[in-house]
Amino acid sequence: MDYTSLKEKMEKTISVFSEKLAEVRAGRANPAILNKIKIEYYGTQTPINQVAAISVPEARLIVIQPWDASVLKEIEKAILASDIGINPNNDGKVIRLAFPELNEERRKEIVKDIKKMAEETKVAVRNVRREGIDLAKAEQKDGNMTEDELKNAENEIQKITDKYIEEVDKVLEAKEKEVMSV
Repeated sequence: MDYTSLKEKMEKTISVFSEKLAEVRAGRANPAILNKIKIEYYGTQTPINQVAAISVPEARLIVIQPWDASVLKEIEKAILASDIGINPNNDGKVIRLAFPELNEERRKEIVKDIKKMAEETKVAVRNVRREGIDLAKAEQKDGNMTEDELKNAENEIQKITDKYIEEVDKVLEAKEKEVMSV
């Protein structure tokens, strides 16, 4: 039995989890939180990073400098309408996003949220495991696999699953440290 498609699905699940974690505001300025914010630009919904230079000059500051000054107000409106919880400071040339210091209570809330995301990711990985085992059982039912081969396939799928669950835990632990130490 070939396990590459299972591994690919599990890797994709973990990469989506990592992308979601990058968007979580951990007190440090991280341009990834702007990834999901789009503005109306010449009739098209366009991500901010495609209409402006985004830089992080300090640990708690993001500076957005649009290439076309006419979209400054549009970017400001989009940031205010988004759920990132930071008020943009527009000086007519650039927009500054100053990240406030996180208090202990907010850090604990963030950790709780990322643990929930991690659990959802683990469930998704286990669903891929279930698909793989169902596939192996179907192969055995069709006569393409013996009982012993089915047991070996189930064991191998479980080993792969355990490896990816462990990887989710490592990614979670790293983000948890980042949030609590900022």
